[in-house]
Amino acid sequence: MPARAHADDALDAGGFGSWISGMLGALRAGHGAEVPCGSCTACCTSSQFVPIGPDETDTLAHIPAELLFPAPRAPRGHVVLGYDERGHCPMLVDGRCSIYEHRPQACRTYDCRVFPAAGVDPGDDKPRLGTHTRRWRFDEPTAAERVRHDAVQAAAHYLERHRPALPATVVPGTATQLAVTAVEIHDLFVGRDDSTGESTVVEPELDAVRAELTRRRTALGTTSRACGE
Repeated sequence: MPARAHADDALDAGGFGSWISGMLGALRAGHGAEVPCGSCTACCTSSQFVPIGPDETDTLAHIPAELLFPAPRAPRGHVVLGYDERGHCPMLVDGRCSIYEHRPQACRTYDCRVFPAAGVDPGDDKPRLGTHTRRWRFDEPTAAERVRHDAVQAAAHYLERHRPALPATVVPGTATQLAVTAVEIHDLFVGRDDSTGESTVVEPELDAVRAELTRRRTALGTTSRACGE
């Protein structure tokens, strides 16, 4: 379903509470994200590498082997699908995904709303994606939703600020990884005001963040499967 455009050319990203619940479910359970893409192909035309795991046999069977390359810093068998000289995914044909029913898991869970959610810009090398993601606007009808959104952005800023103190093996290396990681660990940045009982944004100890990033890395066994990695 196409996203609803507003007078200022903004796009309706939906309620933040329902969005982050769905995003976390997609990341943890591996089911597809519900993204109101409409006819947009910004993520397919923004020079993004798509990681594919060795267990994605159906996907691998539908992509020519010459388009796949070993994934950096990943176990043997993990590959990435690159892009052409225009920055387009080679599986994008006539403006449509030619393997949509067989697309990689990374594409199924990809949701460009993660960038505005985390306050992260995709980068100067992805101008079309950046222009599109800056149009998203979340609804935050409750104080709890506003706190969760603030916590995600606080997590992203914290990871950037403390990057030198984090192990290279767990620190997010790309804008996508940074935004996704901020979503996944944002609970560490949500506390409770003892006097009011209301949720508030807090700054956790560095050791707690380091431990959670290490736990995630161990649980995954490799880098997160998200476009742009």
